[in-house]
Amino acid sequence: MRLGINLGYWGAGMDADNLAVAQEADRLGYDVCWAAEAYGSDAPTVLAWVAAQTERIDVGSAILQIPARQPAMTAMTAATLDSLTKGRFRLGLGVSGPQVSEGWYGVKFDKPLARTREYVEIVRKAMTRERLSYEGEHWTLPLPGGPGKPLKLTVHPEREHIPLYIAAIGPKNLEQTGEIADGALLIFPAAEHLEATALTHIRAGREKAGLTMDGFDVCPTVPLALGDDVNALADMFRPYTALYVGGMGSRKQNFYNQLAQRMGYEKEAAEIQDKYLAGDKQGAAAAIPHSLIDSTTLLGSVERIADGMKAYAEAGVTTLTLAPAGFTLEERTAALRAGVEAMELAGLA
Repeated sequence: MRLGINLGYWGAGMDADNLAVAQEADRLGYDVCWAAEAYGSDAPTVLAWVAAQTERIDVGSAILQIPARQPAMTAMTAATLDSLTKGRFRLGLGVSGPQVSEGWYGVKFDKPLARTREYVEIVRKAMTRERLSYEGEHWTLPLPGGPGKPLKLTVHPEREHIPLYIAAIGPKNLEQTGEIADGALLIFPAAEHLEATALTHIRAGREKAGLTMDGFDVCPTVPLALGDDVNALADMFRPYTALYVGGMGSRKQNFYNQLAQRMGYEKEAAEIQDKYLAGDKQGAAAAIPHSLIDSTTLLGSVERIADGMKAYAEAGVTTLTLAPAGFTLEERTAALRAGVEAMELAGLA
């Protein structure tokens, strides 16, 4: 199992430290550094900034939002970043959610699976540098009856095949991800539920494509907090968990809430959502079971974190992406070092 880090969103209040965190991860031998986007900072700019000031660590988009860009633009961005970084770029894609897709980008959030499949096909075709033509339900290239003609990418990426990941939560999306992608970006992963909530669906998609799990990167993001008081550490993540389980998407389309239900928290997930959507964010945070937070994070001593890492590795995780928690740069870099120490203690390094 390899280690990665996730810087989250630029503009979240830790910008001055994020570069130093990425550089420390690079020095410590972390495998990949991911950056996110929603409706603030964009991922490619952040990744270019980080890649220019690191030496060996890969940089990855977690995620580039599909409604934000035409697929050919994403191919251009991926090829450019791969060329500039000399083969250190990983392309992570996702459909985002209905609020962002329709409210920020003005793109209807319908048929997300079909859109994702076509998008991936176009991106991959464009990056082969053959002349691009495509006929699908959502994209037709070139547009018929006009002056457009099939064009080919002029940039030469460093590699013929840039690793492509998809952020997936629901069973159908996970299955399609196994079928068409090189890796899955997961969130709120509990080691004891990983087979039922994710891997069984990914494996079905791999089998549909005539593939095994060999070479497929199972890549969950897991917050890590170092300290003695596990309960207090877990409380740090109550607002974060409440936001996703209670307030992401809509009442009918909250994929994180549905994931919590699949992990056995049906009643609790409903209560968290009811309180969050009613404006009671503190009540929603208080309603989160400690076990839900503890099973989807790495908290406590290095020894306890090592036990958690071993459980993730045994469950089938191949790249464990850490989100190191802390209020200062020193706390966050200490968490990074603890991650490496825990990996060695667990015998996974």
